[in-house]
Parts: sequence; C-alpha cells; structure tokens
Amino acid sequence: MAFYVYIIQSQVEGSFYKGFSENPVQRLAQHNDGSATYTSRKIPWKLVYVEEFPSKQEALIREKNLKNATIERINALINHPKNIVARLE
Repeated sequence: MAFYVYIIQSQVEGSFYKGFSENPVQRLAQHNDGSATYTSRKIPWKLVYVEEFPSKQEALIREKNLKNATIERINALINHPKNIVARLE
C-alpha cells in the first residue's frame, strides 16, 4: 500500500493546503464537496502536488515538513519531477 502527501490550491483565492492520504483523488473530492470542514470555505480546490511514500510514517513526516513551506518552496515542488499529480488525473 502506498501513502501520499498532497498539496491542493484554492481556485477562489490561491491559498494552499497540505495533507496526507491513502487516496489523494478521493480526498480532493472530499475537500470539494465540503465534507472537509477546514477547507470548505475556499471551494473549489485543485490538486497541484502529490508525492508517494512506501510507509505511512514517512508520509506523515513529509507532511509535517511541508506544513510551514513558503510559497517559493511550494512552487518549486509543483514543478519538481517527483510530483506525480499528472499520473493521478
């Protein structure tokens, strides 16, 4: 089983949200249907970054690391080769 760290971007005002999921596409749907309370005010969201990990622990460490990422770092990740978002669309 794979684990994922993802970044979504609000299409309303451009802010980013970083999270962890076993299924980032399904999780994006939850963000967009309003069932994820924290992000419900900024619907719709777009998946802009996904990174895969072999273990839950590694993914959670990476998620924690990204929580304080600057806009510059996020933009660099979006354009980085390890971004697998295109494989999931």
